[in-house]
Amino acid sequence: MPKTLCIDIGGTGVKTLVVDDAGKPLGERRRVETPRPATPRALVKAILGLAGQQGAYDRASVGFPGGVRKGVVETAFNLHPSWIGVDVDRLLTRELGVPVRAANDADVQGLGAVRGQGVELVITLGTGFGSSLFVDGRLVPNVQLAHHAAWRRRTYEEEVGKKALKKAGRKRWNRRVRKAIASLSELFNYDRLYIGGGNAARIDFELPPRVKTVSNVEGLLGGVVLWRGKENCYGVR
Repeated sequence: MPKTLCIDIGGTGVKTLVVDDAGKPLGERRRVETPRPATPRALVKAILGLAGQQGAYDRASVGFPGGVRKGVVETAFNLHPSWIGVDVDRLLTRELGVPVRAANDADVQGLGAVRGQGVELVITLGTGFGSSLFVDGRLVPNVQLAHHAAWRRRTYEEEVGKKALKKAGRKRWNRRVRKAIASLSELFNYDRLYIGGGNAARIDFELPPRVKTVSNVEGLLGGVVLWRGKENCYGVR
């Protein structure tokens, strides 16, 4: 039974956890602040430091805060721009000494949360705004809503990201989150909406039916699913 080192790279923090093939944690979750500037070299150093505290593992998965296509970074809005074009799979396979698969962090969070029934949308409220979409358990690739116009000619990330929370305050931010949920319901007509990310805990209103929050641990556990299929994020089984 292979052991997977699950790595979650965020704009604020980097987390790691080793799990078995069923997704059962085999130790404690480790976390450090995301280095600034968040260059590839600085982040790799942080990841190696965490990995060294986790014991043995046979492979690794990475949730990356940006667009990732076949392991290569296409966007990295909340990290250093030098990440663009980096093959995360190849880089971390070399540094960690085990096979690595990387995907967008919201996709990985979704892999750990969805149940494979109908249209399931996942959003993450953290430093930025992440999103992933699944239909009957299969990922719809490259659904990136963060920089899509939400309302008032501003994007979802501008309305409900970390900077918006700090500037607008918790009460106004919660009103915006409520509005975002309603807007996304009309757009996707989802069967289920899952809300993750560090700021999901700051939601202080009753969520509508078919909407629930999920823990950051599920974002790590989704890394196991990256290895269930021939391709990264091939589907949920």
